[in-house]
Amino acid sequence: MSTPAKLMELSTLQAQLKEWRAAGQKVVFTNGCFDILHVGHVTLLAHAKALGDKLILGLNSDESVKRLKGEQRPINKESDRAIILAALECIDAVVIFHEDTPNELIQALTPDVLVKGGDYTKEQIVGADYVEQHGGEVVIVPFVKGYSTTETLAKIHSL
Repeated sequence: MSTPAKLMELSTLQAQLKEWRAAGQKVVFTNGCFDILHVGHVTLLAHAKALGDKLILGLNSDESVKRLKGEQRPINKESDRAIILAALECIDAVVIFHEDTPNELIQALTPDVLVKGGDYTKEQIVGADYVEQHGGEVVIVPFVKGYSTTETLAKIHSL
């Protein structure tokens, strides 16, 4: 799929999901701000993709990033972040969500696998209970130390 075709509204993604599921494909979901893409992000995404056939990325909107990370964020606007992420081979679909958590999105998609980074515990993962109640699994990918957007910004500010 081309990069623009991977950028989907929820209704389009739900129709695509039906096709993937009809073909017996396992659907993996992860989410985040992905403000400044780094090795930790790419490692998480590659690991997530390896857990199934299709990887959906739920991307926090600019408004939700501001609420979660502060007025100075995001550095990159949602449309740019979405295009960069959609260009990655491991990602099959990018959908932007405007809430502070992806709970509604997870319930609308009901992925087979929900993936988050090792900076979370299972109890902290939004949607974990829902996914497991619907027969899915929750996977925590080990955190890559030394890589975070906050650390990257701190390095830039110290220059």
